[in-house]
Amino acid sequence: MGRSALGEFEHQILLTILRLGKEAYSVSIVSELDARTGREAATAAVYIALRRLEAKGLLVSRLESPEESGEPYPRRYFALTDAALDPLKEARRSYLSLWEGLEPQLDD
Repeated sequence: MGRSALGEFEHQILLTILRLGKEAYSVSIVSELDARTGREAATAAVYIALRRLEAKGLLVSRLESPEESGEPYPRRYFALTDAALDPLKEARRSYLSLWEGLEPQLDD
């Protein structure tokens, strides 16, 4: 992975947004991260990472009004840009290559 490699938390957030699809807003992202990783993600850290990823051009967001979302408050939804897929694919390839052949050593 090159200089543009994702940090672990950024990687997890992008994968979470990819998994959630159209339902990726801050609360659902935090909940899914908690459920999938088994670690409590600090909401403030998620907000900071979302802004950073959007500034890098890896995410886009849209704000839905309460009338659009059916919620009592506006919601900001996030989606991956095409530029986000390349570092995710690169990281996946790299990790799969590193894992190759290690299963016997790690299986109990």
